[in-house]
Amino acid sequence: MKYMKYSKSLLLLLMIIPWFSVPLLGKDAFKRFFPAALFISLVVRIVNFIAKKRRWWWWYETLHPKMSGVIPFMWGPFLVGSMWILKWTYGKFLRYMLLNLVVDGLFTYGLVYYLQKFGVASLVRMKKIQLMYVFIVEAFLLYGFQFIKEKVLVKKSIEEKNFLQ
Repeated sequence: MKYMKYSKSLLLLLMIIPWFSVPLLGKDAFKRFFPAALFISLVVRIVNFIAKKRRWWWWYETLHPKMSGVIPFMWGPFLVGSMWILKWTYGKFLRYMLLNLVVDGLFTYGLVYYLQKFGVASLVRMKKIQLMYVFIVEAFLLYGFQFIKEKVLVKKSIEEKNFLQ
């Protein structure tokens, strides 16, 4: 394929470009949502490890021979995109799930085609609808992590306030 020579560049761009939007998030939103985004990136890495063992999908291209092809997605669109989605929708669960379905659908039914065309990755033993289920579970985990984190922080700040009085 004539596009395969650009696959490393595509991965690098997919990892770097989302970070240009981070200053627009704002310092407070970054501090608030970064732990949850980091958590979901770790979950994506674990899921990718399982997927590699079970051959759900395959990464043909990597930025470095010892680095998985999922790394640019983890540290680029997944991490930054998670912070943006939480910023726009946290506290409105239905809106959060709808936006996640749209974004995950665009990835699954749009970007996966181009990843295959560019020789970066392809689904092997997993159908696109099954990939959507994986993304839905990850969306629940992301929101749940943020919800628990905020409950713990609120409880901690109330306890500190009561202690200081």
